[in-house]
Amino acid sequence: MMGIADYFLSLGSTVFVPLVLIIIGIVLRQGILRSVRSGITVGIGFIGLNLAISLISDTLEPAVNQIVERFSFNLTVIDIGSGAAAGVAFSTVVGALIIPAVLVLNFLLLIVGFTKTMNIDIFNYSHYAFTGAVVHLMTGSVILGVGASLIQAAWSLLSADYTANQVQNALGVDGVSIPQGYAASTIPLFAFLDRIYNRIPFLRDSKLDLSNLRGRIGLFGDPVIIGAGLGVVLSLLAGYNFADGANLLMGVVAIMVLFPCMVKIIVEGLLPISESAKEFFNKRLKGREVFIGLDSAITLGLPTTQIVGTMLIPITLVLAVILPGNNVLPLGDLAFVAFFTCMATILHNGNLLKTIISGIINMVGILYIATWFAPYFSKLAIDSGDVDISGQTTSLWNGNVFDFIIAQFGKMGVVGLIILVIITIPIGFYIKKVTSKPKYQNT
Repeated sequence: MMGIADYFLSLGSTVFVPLVLIIIGIVLRQGILRSVRSGITVGIGFIGLNLAISLISDTLEPAVNQIVERFSFNLTVIDIGSGAAAGVAFSTVVGALIIPAVLVLNFLLLIVGFTKTMNIDIFNYSHYAFTGAVVHLMTGSVILGVGASLIQAAWSLLSADYTANQVQNALGVDGVSIPQGYAASTIPLFAFLDRIYNRIPFLRDSKLDLSNLRGRIGLFGDPVIIGAGLGVVLSLLAGYNFADGANLLMGVVAIMVLFPCMVKIIVEGLLPISESAKEFFNKRLKGREVFIGLDSAITLGLPTTQIVGTMLIPITLVLAVILPGNNVLPLGDLAFVAFFTCMATILHNGNLLKTIISGIINMVGILYIATWFAPYFSKLAIDSGDVDISGQTTSLWNGNVFDFIIAQFGKMGVVGLIILVIITIPIGFYIKKVTSKPKYQNT
């Protein structure tokens, strides 16, 4: 089982996702050549996204490390990053079982109509694996661990269904949703906050989005100019000289320009599959919708996400220092905080003010949850042998509220899992009711 899981993971998103999409296209009667073209086009887009993400790593991570070193933050739990954290999660016993278990659950939930999303973002099943591994560590039961993982997988599918309409509007493509393990977990918080904002006149009537900014302040609202300004701020915080600062500035601007281009390529590949899916399900399932669940990386091309994500880098460091009870030194995941706030952009319709407020609130929760998980993650990391650590470690990636809630109930054993199932069923029916309304809005 571990060998099969390792093989699928070794293919990478640039190979596995296109293969799955080609198969889906053929099943949907799109034709072999059109299916191959669609799948490969999406793969090209993911290659481009990976290059842009590598640019984040190469450009922003050294600046983040320099800022941390320059200001000598005295925090004892090190954030080792999502890559290492996912590796630890998949190296556990639960991690070895999670891919087939979640796929089977997803198919069953699709068949009975409990979800509309088919989650092909297999690489991010690691979030479910981590939750299950922690419950296994707490209870000593693999069955309870897998059960906890499946609960989280179901919650992610429901969150994806709930936001599918807004995701499709933002990206300009039908038939997709975002069940990615972390992004899905932020949706209840951001949806709740959006309702609060709508009760506050100042926030409800805010027009602080890029379309309005460009009309009011011209080129100062252009992503290139905004990116240059953010690059200058980060360079000053890092204490860079002119050469290093100029390179950082160009890197930040390149990130803001390249991400939307890569997402457009992915959308180009998805559009034919989306149309075929709509036609296929209209004929065979009486118009029933089925969404293709993708990685939240496809939302990073939205300018608001990029701007807020960059602004949150220094803000998160300040929060880490001033929050009482936080022990986490943001490091490995700090350059990638845009992933933690991407769904706020979707739910707040690109409003910069709402998204930055929600992003800050979310980062507070992330720091505290990551601190709570540190002893468990450190034990899993040591047992896996994949991470060489001394002292306690964690990851901002661990600051997942679904992980935290499910772990609290999971440690209660069978009773806890039964309670989680009882909670999940009415939530599923509520989301099905809401999303069945014509042109539903998640507000």
